[in-house]
Amino acid sequence: MHPVKFENMQLKPELLEMIRAKGFLYPTPIQVQTIPLALDGHDIMGQARTGTGKTASYGIPILNCLVPGGGMQALVICPTRELSVQVRDEISFLGSALGIQVVALYGGQSIEVQFHALVKQPEIVIATPGRFLDHLRRGSVCLEDVRFVVLDEADEMLDMGFLPDVESILSSCPKPRQTFLFSATLPEEIRDLGMRFMQDPQVVLVDADEPTVPIVEQRCYRVHPSRKIQALCCLLEAEQPRVSLVFCRTKRGADELAYRLEQRGFKAEALHGDMSQRERDQVMNRFRRGKLRVLVATDLASRGLDIDMVSHVINFDIPDDPDIYVHRIGRTGRAGRDGIAITLVEPSQIKQLRMIERRIARRIQVCELSGQDRSRNRYEDELYNQIAKAARHASNNYRSIARRMLDREDAVSLLAGAIKLLEQGLSTQEKAPLPSTPGESLEGTMVNVEIPLGKAHGIEADQLVQWLINRTMLSEDQIGDIEIDQESTFIEVPLEFVDEIYQVCDHLEYIRQPQGRRHRPFDKGNQLHSIMGR
Repeated sequence: MHPVKFENMQLKPELLEMIRAKGFLYPTPIQVQTIPLALDGHDIMGQARTGTGKTASYGIPILNCLVPGGGMQALVICPTRELSVQVRDEISFLGSALGIQVVALYGGQSIEVQFHALVKQPEIVIATPGRFLDHLRRGSVCLEDVRFVVLDEADEMLDMGFLPDVESILSSCPKPRQTFLFSATLPEEIRDLGMRFMQDPQVVLVDADEPTVPIVEQRCYRVHPSRKIQALCCLLEAEQPRVSLVFCRTKRGADELAYRLEQRGFKAEALHGDMSQRERDQVMNRFRRGKLRVLVATDLASRGLDIDMVSHVINFDIPDDPDIYVHRIGRTGRAGRDGIAITLVEPSQIKQLRMIERRIARRIQVCELSGQDRSRNRYEDELYNQIAKAARHASNNYRSIARRMLDREDAVSLLAGAIKLLEQGLSTQEKAPLPSTPGESLEGTMVNVEIPLGKAHGIEADQLVQWLINRTMLSEDQIGDIEIDQESTFIEVPLEFVDEIYQVCDHLEYIRQPQGRRHRPFDKGNQLHSIMGR
């Protein structure tokens, strides 16, 4: 079967020239379905994942129909400033050979600059809802010649509370028009919006039942809450991503994590809603120019980001909503590139992981962290550099104090104490911030956990192993000896899994006997017993 080509879509030669200059060889699935419908004059409600070419799917047919010098004929509403700029840049490039002017209107930029741009009568305006309404009230934009209206990332505008603004804008636009609505998801409120403001829209669903980007490699790592930053540093060291996007649940958490990464020598900055537009722009400019290796962001702040070069998305905080996970990992693996999505999972968060796996209809590979020694050495080097730098600038007063201390204590003990104080100041969030040496860790210790069900309850070893693997982060090769007695079972596991097994065994399901009879599960008040060295 021959692929569909742009040359077969009856597009203007100048537009085809810029499509080729952009590097588009063949239209994407969403473009194949929507461009012909749009050229035929239909309203379109499209659902497709992030990074599938939605901008060109509406930008190309609009550019093909516009009259150069005909005033403002198309309006595109976007949820964020970042997306507005990206849409402007892409459509402006595609329309450059046609003599089409494109302007972006958004908060955080001088409105006087925007007034000046609007005086030139651009054919296409890309805008955020609030700033466009501001221009509409001031009379600096005129909608009477508008023939096309686009709602881009409509579900994000809904989530951000822009629905009333969007409704107000749509009510102000001329009714004889084409309206395009594009969204990663189509919740009921978005469908209702389309039905009220669109004329018999054609619904286009691309990969609606497959919520993840197929080329994204997905992995998770089991971590203890006290060692998450250490684990993240190990991953960044091992993976060596050119640029990575790390997600945190809260704004404060993003600031804290960016600070901790900076202290460990990584070029990292935070991006969240408490920052001014100017601060956000500066961070994004540094990120795009490669000045930052790690961008730590909240979900809201990351919306509308279209950054092609992100190779790794890391969920420092696993999301409670599986759809948020899907949107996060859609930030990598863009435009046919490979991508890697990594999630750090605490023992108490297995439920969220299983929910995500059910949503994406696949298991996420569970991996073990490596590179602990290299991370430890890097951290020790950072401590050394800070102490050495401070020593070079120490005043005579500090040197006198040091000499008096050396009269009472040996140098190694004093330096160890100073390192401890410095390390505590840098890592108040972590209980054990310095990576442990092999002799210091209990994580290799195997213990026996007693489960108060045995042969009398129909327990079988294979059944128990599978039950634990499905509900904990244990892998089969981490489970040691299993001893099944008449009324109880002892299972050998690494020490760090004991609390996790306690939690899941509080919800132990009914176990069938070979005869098929069901026995009541043990009382949730019963305690499991961890027997060291049994």
